[in-house]
Amino acid sequence: MQHALVPILGFAAYSGVGKTTLLSQIIPLLKQNGLRIGLIKHGHHNFDVDVPGKDSYRLRQAGASPVLIVSKQRRAIITEIVPEQEPRLDEQLKFLDQSELDLVLIEGFKSESFPKIELHRAGLDHPLLYVNDTNIIAIACDGILDIPASLVQLDINQPKQVAAFIVDRFMRQKSC
Repeated sequence: MQHALVPILGFAAYSGVGKTTLLSQIIPLLKQNGLRIGLIKHGHHNFDVDVPGKDSYRLRQAGASPVLIVSKQRRAIITEIVPEQEPRLDEQLKFLDQSELDLVLIEGFKSESFPKIELHRAGLDHPLLYVNDTNIIAIACDGILDIPASLVQLDINQPKQVAAFIVDRFMRQKSC
């Protein structure tokens, strides 16, 4: 990834496995370990972060793009993608200010090449992704899998274990 200025780590899984749930549990744990975390989430559906009826929404609907909304608490930039096209992760990294970050977590973009943790739940009967993705460095699952020794197996139901793996892997790289 040409535009990754800090380490990036993805969470790859089929829909419904629990990517957002696990990320929402491990982000506070990573922050407790001193990591400054950014996140990029790939959405597969049309979404709108702006509220119909608000001035910024009306101005964007009138044709302004990008629209920067800012207050003393937060900032959001809304940019229309024209023509519509599937986003590429490296292109999106250009828009993320990484200067104050230690790690960027990625939800989705599972078909792109960057380090990932695969999430797997045996009861959902999805095929394992690592078989076709050499970028997977670990699998967080809810059972015991017969996987190559080169992959680390984590417990998807133990967010502290997943966070410890990330801190060990990425803080060690940072200090080397």
